[in-house]
This record gives sequence, structure tokens and C-alpha cells, in this order.
Amino acid sequence: MHHVGVTISRDDLGRLVTLPGEVRRVVSLVPSLTESVAVTAPGVLVGATDWCVHPADLDVVRVGGTKNPDVERIRLLRPDVVLANEEENRAADLDALRAAGIAVWVTVIRDLGEALVSLRRMLTEVCGRPHPPWLAEAERAWNRPATRARCTAVVPIWRRPWMVLGRDTFAGDVLARLGVDNLFAGHSERYPKVALSDLRAARPDLVVLPDEPYRFTGEDGPECFPGLDVALVSGRHLTWYGPSLAEAPAILARALREPVRQS
Repeated sequence: MHHVGVTISRDDLGRLVTLPGEVRRVVSLVPSLTESVAVTAPGVLVGATDWCVHPADLDVVRVGGTKNPDVERIRLLRPDVVLANEEENRAADLDALRAAGIAVWVTVIRDLGEALVSLRRMLTEVCGRPHPPWLAEAERAWNRPATRARCTAVVPIWRRPWMVLGRDTFAGDVLARLGVDNLFAGHSERYPKVALSDLRAARPDLVVLPDEPYRFTGEDGPECFPGLDVALVSGRHLTWYGPSLAEAPAILARALREPVRQS
């Protein structure tokens, strides 16, 4: 819907968002979206969270965390739009931004297909940029069939307490496309707490340990899974939806091909 100098679009939640004809000032509350905009539309980002660490040279005002953004600081930046995500950000914070008269565009990303469509809409409809080359490259990279035989896995994302990927997660879909089936994909929760003894009892072919959000390393995590193959993978390539998507299939596939058997 277009009016003079104004565009009205629906975000991924289906909410109408009124945007200026040209978006020049963007605040992003999601690390993946921050990197996507910084790479695609340099210069329009004026604010981002403390967790937005890519690109490494990003020089913008920091507006707090993803779960506790500073609404007043964001308001003073006079953004044309604030970019958010329904999982990363709290509804109460987004409502406070809307109450302050700020346009908020919310993404919903539970699998790779949604990520590719959502990123394209955000960058073209909201930011007014052409379809970026890195996104086209990501679409091509993920369009190739998995080359490995399918195997089962458990995917811890935290310890003390142990938590794993459950149902409807972006990372779970990424792994499935690479031939790795999450044994807890049918769990009622998206990130369930599961006792270590139950993770072992699930008898996975593979234990996948990412280095974020919990920083699993060769010395922290694998020792808990004796007799099992453990693959240490890049959490950024497993969980971020942005420019890293283009290289993610090759990097993850390599790590998954080279697990280490725990004695």
C-alpha cells in the first residue's frame, strides 16, 4: 500500500507497519538482522544491541541487549524503523517502542525457508534495497541436496542445566537439510531441559555441540558423551540467519563429517 512518501506493509506477524518512502535510519535489535543490513545497506544503521558483533567494525550507538533494549535511547535516535524478531525480542519492549510512535518490523524465522523469504522482504520492502548478492548466493548454496547419509543427533545448546534443540527451530532445520535429524524435534518445547542421562540414553549417532549460546569446546562438553561421536560446530553458522548463510552449508558439513569418538 503506497501513499505519498509513505509505504504500508505487513511484517512477518501480519501487523501493518507504516514506513517512510525512503528508510534512512534503522535500529536493529537482532544480531543476524544487524549484520544483514550493515552488509546490504551500509550507512543506514544508527543503532544496534550490545550483542550485535558482526560486522566487526560496526560503529553505531548501542541500545542495550536484545531482551532489555533502552527504549528512550532508541527514541532519541529517531529511527524510521526498528527491526526485531519474535523469538529474540520481548513483546513488551516492542509494544513500548510502538507506543513511542516508532515503526517496528518483526521477523518470524523458524526454518531456513522462512529466513530466506523474511530477509529478502526486510531488505527490499523495508530498506528499499535490491535483492543482495549474498542472499542470492545463500539461496543457491542451500539448494544443493545433502551429500551425507542421514543420521540422528542430539544438539545441546547449554549445560548446567543441559538444554537442547527441540521442535520448530531454525538450527534444527539447518541440520536436517544437512542430513542430521534432531532426536528431540518432536518435543513439546522448543528448547527443553533434558537430563544428561536422558541425552545419552537417546543413543544418537552424533552429538552436535555448537560454540554458542553456550561455548562448548574440545575441553568442555565432549567428555560428557563417552562412546559417542561428537561434532564441534560453529554456532554462528548454525543459528545466524544473515550473510553467513552463504558459507554455512560447506562449513557445517565439514565439521559434521569429522566428529571425534569419545573414549
